Amino acid sequence: MKKAVFALMALLAFCAGPVSAQAQRGTCPPTASYSQALFTKAALQARDRGFLWRIERNGRSSFLYGTMHVGKAEWMGLGPGMRKALDQVDTVALEVDMTSDEAQQQLQQVAELAPRVIPQTLRERLERLWVAECLPLDQLSSGPVELQAMTLVALMGRQQGFDPAYASEVMLTMTAHAEKLPVVSLESVSSQLNLMLSPDDADATEAVSQALDQLEMPQTRSVLTKLTVAWEHNDLDVLAHYQDWCDCVHTERERADMKTLLDDRNPGLANGIERLHASGQRVFAAVGALHMTGPLALPRLLAARGFTVQRMH
Repeated sequence: MKKAVFALMALLAFCAGPVSAQAQRGTCPPTASYSQALFTKAALQARDRGFLWRIERNGRSSFLYGTMHVGKAEWMGLGPGMRKALDQVDTVALEVDMTSDEAQQQLQQVAELAPRVIPQTLRERLERLWVAECLPLDQLSSGPVELQAMTLVALMGRQQGFDPAYASEVMLTMTAHAEKLPVVSLESVSSQLNLMLSPDDADATEAVSQALDQLEMPQTRSVLTKLTVAWEHNDLDVLAHYQDWCDCVHTERERADMKTLLDDRNPGLANGIERLHASGQRVFAAVGALHMTGPLALPRLLAARGFTVQRMH
């Protein structure tokens, strides 16, 4: 995929989970873990981050939440608004429930795909950067190389304290399971992977090369920081103007990629939310925050379908 890579972090971040460092070096980020002490500390620091809307139709309320696909350990606690919303629902809907048997089977099928052939110099470059990010080299032995490169980009924020293991979706899935709330998917692993898998070796080579170029650009980490800080402080305006400052959308191809990654998926996501709500369920729908921006933003689409949409935070 191309320079609009941050819009792809939903799947990559959640697939990654906690990552073990290859070596205990001073430059390696701490290995993510889930302990009672972590959750206790996070609960003491909990406040409402991200973007929450109440959506109401036919006398019944559901909720729409804009997530961030990386996070910090101290963000693994629910703020009061989130806690209140989850107490009022009976279903949590994610882009993809990565803990489901179906998702795991689809991921296994992808891992077994025949590898793409890329130039040896590019593969060696990927290996060097993989090791530099403190990742076990043997993890590069299977799976599509373009997804490995994208995963590397998704994990790069760990050096700044932003870890996919602490993403919003991870926290919400853990909370839902602990509270016996069913978790459902609005999309499938295969539909998301189709956005990232290359059709041939040449496209895979381009995808890997661009991902590694992005990883080596200092401004890429700055973009991630700005995006994440805006999410932390409920600043939707910064996200709404993402394409103006990300330095990632310049060509017609890049604009088309962004449209495919965001706008083109939003009607289907809205369909899923509407269907669940119409079936009588009270839904907490959690989708990547960039889907809450633009002319086809999910809050706008749901309002056009007769929902009363109210921003909570």
